[in-house]
Amino acid sequence: MIAIGSDHGGFELKKFIIETLGEENFNDYGTFSDSSCDYPDIAFTLAKDVSRGVCDKGILICRSGVGVDICANKVKGIRCGLCYNKKIAEMCKRHEDANIIAIPADYITKEEALEIIDIWQTAKFEGGRHERRIDKIKKFEES
Repeated sequence: MIAIGSDHGGFELKKFIIETLGEENFNDYGTFSDSSCDYPDIAFTLAKDVSRGVCDKGILICRSGVGVDICANKVKGIRCGLCYNKKIAEMCKRHEDANIIAIPADYITKEEALEIIDIWQTAKFEGGRHERRIDKIKKFEES
C-alpha cells in the first residue's frame, strides 16, 4: 500500500494521481480539499506510518515539494527525495532507496508526475556502495 498526502497546493495533483492509478492502491492521508492547511501535519503523519511499516512507501505533494520533503526527512527511517524529473526519481530509488518521494505540484505536469511515480516504483535499489552509505545514515539517526 502506498501512502499519499498533500497540502492544499498539491490537492488537485494528488486527486488526479489517485483517480488515475486507482484508489485501491493508496492510503490517503489528506488533505481532502483545496482549503488552506499546514503541510507538516500531513507529512509527519504519513512519514511516521511509512517508518512504522503501516504503508510500504509514500508520496507527498506540495507546491514546491520542499516543505513536505524536509518534514519527511525528520522522521527516523525515512529517506525522502524531491523528485522533479524522471532521472531524479530513478536515482532516488537506485542510490538512496527512497521510501518516500516529494513531488512539486507547481513545477511538473500531471503526466510527468505519473511518470515519476512509475519510475520510482519500478527502479531497483543497487545496494553495494550505496548500501554502505544508507548504513551511515542509519547510524547517524541512532546518535
